[in-house]
Amino acid sequence: MRPPEFWKADVVGRDAVPVLRALLTPVSWIYAWTVARRFRTTTPRHAPVPVICVGNFTVGGGGKTPVTRALRTVLGAGAHTLSRGYGGTIEGPLRVTSDMDAHEVGDEPLLHAADGPAWIARDRVAGARAAANGGARVIILDDGFQNPTLAKDLNIVVVDPSYGVGNGAVFPAGPLRETLAAGLARADAIVMLHPANAVPEPQTWLSGFAKPILHASLEPLAPPPAGKLVAFAGLARPEKFFDTLAAAGADVAEGAPYDDHHLYSDDDLRFLSELAQDYSAQLITTEKDAARLSPAWREKVAVLRVGARFHDDAALDALLQPIRSRMT
Repeated sequence: MRPPEFWKADVVGRDAVPVLRALLTPVSWIYAWTVARRFRTTTPRHAPVPVICVGNFTVGGGGKTPVTRALRTVLGAGAHTLSRGYGGTIEGPLRVTSDMDAHEVGDEPLLHAADGPAWIARDRVAGARAAANGGARVIILDDGFQNPTLAKDLNIVVVDPSYGVGNGAVFPAGPLRETLAAGLARADAIVMLHPANAVPEPQTWLSGFAKPILHASLEPLAPPPAGKLVAFAGLARPEKFFDTLAAAGADVAEGAPYDDHHLYSDDDLRFLSELAQDYSAQLITTEKDAARLSPAWREKVAVLRVGARFHDDAALDALLQPIRSRMT
């Protein structure tokens, strides 16, 4: 789904839809109570190896996957990733290989599989055990911050500073997956994932948070192609991709947004191809979107690969040191 405009912090006037927000507020109370009750009534089970959770406070993407990929690079060959396999049909536990189909295992696990051992499992505890039996010395959980079944040794929450926590309300009145106070209480560290070349700005909602706050930038790993481009992306906030291209100096003639994890139909791709022809441009998309394309279409579309670069390596090393000491 695409986040509605009234979820943003700075929306005023008609887009703020105060009546709708008021109607949704009781539903958000129930949602928050349900999440809190699940944490109160669930006894988390421990994996045989340390577990790092990379999560969000909000619905939709905030950059969990690039941060997860950066962490596994830092932690080395013993790091395996585990995700739910959202958008795929297989429940797992299953070790994912890069030649599998996104319709079966989801798009994000395919990106992780390109980096090294990657697992999917709807049952996070079973998935963690499978990864440990498969040789993992540390498990990096891509999403799952609001899942209480698997004990986490380090909870890292990724935040898009341009969006923050939106209007601060719980779903569906706002983007939060639980109350902000509950999320902050469980978080061990927060990573502010900025666009390339952005200047970090203070976040007032974090004024009472005394744990580590790290900063990272989402940067292209190679320059975008020369010439006009028609960009398309199925993300929670596709405009982030378009902004990344523009910041990298790309000549973006048109940007076509789709819902997060959108499965591209033949009609979608024909429309995009015709749009590119109209502009005499090349199609370009994200790695995550490319994973959902057929091999034939993948050959026709350029891909902008991006990575999360941490600003302070020493701060990151200090955060990960207790985990490293347990990687046997």
